[in-house]
Amino acid sequence: MLQVNVIEFDRVSKSYPIYDAPGDRLRELLTFNRRRFHRDFWALNNLSFDVRRGETFCIIGENGSGKSTLLQLVAGILQPSGGRASVNGRVSALLELGSGFNPEFSGRENVYLNGAILGFSSKEIDKRYQQIQEFAEIGEFINQPVKTYSSGMVVRLAFAIAIHVDPEILLVDEALAVGDIYFRQRCMRKVHELRSSGVTILFVSHAIGDVKALGDRTLWLENGKLREIGDTDLVVSKYLAAMVQKDSAYLELGKRPGMKEKLTTPQAPEVVEHIPNIDHRYGDGRAEILGIAIFDSYGHPIHLLPPSSRVIVRISVRAKEEIPLPMVGFMLRNHLGIDFAGTNTARESFQVPAMSPGDVYTVDFHIDIPELYPASFSFSPAIADGTLAAYTMCDWIDNAVTLQMGHGDGQIYGYIHLPCRVELNARMQRPTAGGVLQHG
Repeated sequence: MLQVNVIEFDRVSKSYPIYDAPGDRLRELLTFNRRRFHRDFWALNNLSFDVRRGETFCIIGENGSGKSTLLQLVAGILQPSGGRASVNGRVSALLELGSGFNPEFSGRENVYLNGAILGFSSKEIDKRYQQIQEFAEIGEFINQPVKTYSSGMVVRLAFAIAIHVDPEILLVDEALAVGDIYFRQRCMRKVHELRSSGVTILFVSHAIGDVKALGDRTLWLENGKLREIGDTDLVVSKYLAAMVQKDSAYLELGKRPGMKEKLTTPQAPEVVEHIPNIDHRYGDGRAEILGIAIFDSYGHPIHLLPPSSRVIVRISVRAKEEIPLPMVGFMLRNHLGIDFAGTNTARESFQVPAMSPGDVYTVDFHIDIPELYPASFSFSPAIADGTLAAYTMCDWIDNAVTLQMGHGDGQIYGYIHLPCRVELNARMQRPTAGGVLQHG
């Protein structure tokens, strides 16, 4: 059967001008661009690949590697600085949060606006509107201005539109990471349905478990260049191995003479005041989570969970009222939203002193991470008042920070590699001269 390419990149490059000072742009314009006051940043450099019709093509790489720029070129939002980018088919894109929405328009008006941009008449959108509204599940907010939406509601509406406009090519860029677990799982099921129906999908994600579940082929971008392309399992394995090697090299640097003092001094402040993500938050509000961060054993922030190593889960909390028996803890979830493991100060027999209004505590959990299957894991921090037998939740944040599990030395069978010691435990048997077995 003839394979038809719907996307072709032929030596595509994309550059952005970088100015050291705001006035340099004006100075360059005043010279009619005869003098350069900028330097070029190449987000993509001489990139060539193709995507076949009906294929699910995944793109992975570190932040800043050019993944989003690539999708914006496919969507027609950007034009290449060099080379040729060819796209054949109706493109529906779920890119940056809220892109394509007018914040002053209601959700309903934005549905029709997006449909018109894609070439649909009002009557055609009328036929699809009910399905879009039901899938988005944002209730009466569909008639409110988009500027009043939470980030999760924006994603719900954007995804509902993207999948109901009969896309031939669907672009998905990390936006689903913003949504809650329930909606994200619905989205992933829908992506699988579209994949089965022959829709071409370009999928960008740091969730390696999703990439492995969806991808027919995967492209690994590094600094705007093609590092690897091919079978998903093979490319993902190489990518994870490279990330672990990079992290190991950084740790090894700390062991060199003259570097120990510099790298073993914790760089993070004792009070963490940043929460990377909030899917859902609940509690009586008498105390609150100020921030959560994950560090290596040297006290440096990490972006990849190293298998078979120790990490520090740091949680800062603040009391708004009297908290006689504070308990601080967290839940670890896997990429499917399943509670994988968890602990708290009471479970670890650590008594946190009573808190008065305004008190700020920071608790460090020193965790030995086993060798787990390479997927993403999220940390949900919490503070409660009481004991393990009876407590009141003050503040809980779903999926506040998510990290990818690094790739270990061997294959993971199932979900976790259990620490194991192997020995030969059998009687030695040797034949005698007469042919009769004699037990040793």
